[in-house]
Amino acid sequence: MQQTFPPLATVILAAGQGKRMQDPTKPKVLYEIAGIPMIGHVLKLASQIGSQRTIAIVGFGKEQVNQYVSSAYPQTEFAIQSEQLGTGHAMQMTSGLLSNFEGDILVLYGDVPLLSESTVQTLLNTHRASGAKATVLSAIFEDPSGYGRIVRSDDGKHLKAIIEDRDADPEVKKIKEMNSGIYVFQAGSLYPALAKITPNNNQKEYYLTDVFGILIGEFGTDSVAISVSRNPVEVSGVNTKDQLQELERIYLKNSSIRA
Repeated sequence: MQQTFPPLATVILAAGQGKRMQDPTKPKVLYEIAGIPMIGHVLKLASQIGSQRTIAIVGFGKEQVNQYVSSAYPQTEFAIQSEQLGTGHAMQMTSGLLSNFEGDILVLYGDVPLLSESTVQTLLNTHRASGAKATVLSAIFEDPSGYGRIVRSDDGKHLKAIIEDRDADPEVKKIKEMNSGIYVFQAGSLYPALAKITPNNNQKEYYLTDVFGILIGEFGTDSVAISVSRNPVEVSGVNTKDQLQELERIYLKNSSIRA
């Protein structure tokens, strides 16, 4: 008997400006890898994994982003994040579209273009097999500076917390397991938790990562699972033109990513 899974919606965060890309007129997600805007690679991935719905969260340069996305993937829906108040705030902007959605919600980023179908499928399989309310994709980096850290329970089996680099103390900064920012949530658990997050951090932003602490507090440690990526470079994001060029070089050399 063929196994059936809950419906899948994919949300792509694509509202950022990308100030370090040095072009104040161009949204970061429209910079190209091998002739395709970064968000195009992510939209292709959403299609490959069988998303029933795909929502792009747009903000800076939304007209440019909407024009490309609507042309390349016309079934995509849009949510608008007018103010850049953090990843949690961005996801709150999708509540009107997905708060009644009965299924799983995958969170991707428009500036993480190398993520492969196999890595995401493993993430989804882990989430479904565990019965967790949320699952985090992590990776081991020799130098995870700038990324949030995965703090595990003493037995190493469960997530204890995700701490952003800018909020981490020296001990937490020694941890090499980083948070990719890529997650799967049960929709019915995500939006009630999102309503409870607050901007109580150094950046005064609404962190999507705070949802995990809320879920663990309400439902216990088994409510959040972790899937570790076998290929850390896949979860690398782009913040500078140098990083863009490096990821393009890797993309052109790696046939498994291009598949």
